[in-house]
Amino acid sequence: MELLPNRGARVARLTAADVDEMFPVMGALEALAGELACANASEADLAELRALHYQMALHHTRGERAEYFALNQKIHEKIMGSAGNDLLVAMYEGLAGRIRRARYISSITSQRWKQAMAEHEDMLAALEARDGKRLALVLRDHLQNKCEAVKEAIRREGNTDAGEDAA
Repeated sequence: MELLPNRGARVARLTAADVDEMFPVMGALEALAGELACANASEADLAELRALHYQMALHHTRGERAEYFALNQKIHEKIMGSAGNDLLVAMYEGLAGRIRRARYISSITSQRWKQAMAEHEDMLAALEARDGKRLALVLRDHLQNKCEAVKEAIRREGNTDAGEDAA
């Protein structure tokens, strides 16, 4: 939030520097959550993640970005919740709102969207194999790729930040 003289408050614009600070932290949190989820997730958790994934894939196929984005968010939150670590979830939630804006603005290019879907396929495979180290790596790579896509979206805006109009 930033205060503007004689104009009030508005959500602060997202800068490339913000992105460079946020995404490595989120990548570390999600990587840890992935490792823990592989160890702690119940079969019901995995079934729910599988169902969310296939619903998301259907929205991807149909080009339904808003629906895809909502399910993408639920998948990341479900992995986090399946980790079984309340402190990790609290730290994640503290950063998730800021990251959510960044994730959304980068979902614009079809190339990135296709890449993100492939990354989610890899996530599901690692979860089903309960391969925590692999899932941690996939999640870190996914967040790094998203970071680069967000910075590219910021550059496409023609300045050093991307505000609410891009989200």
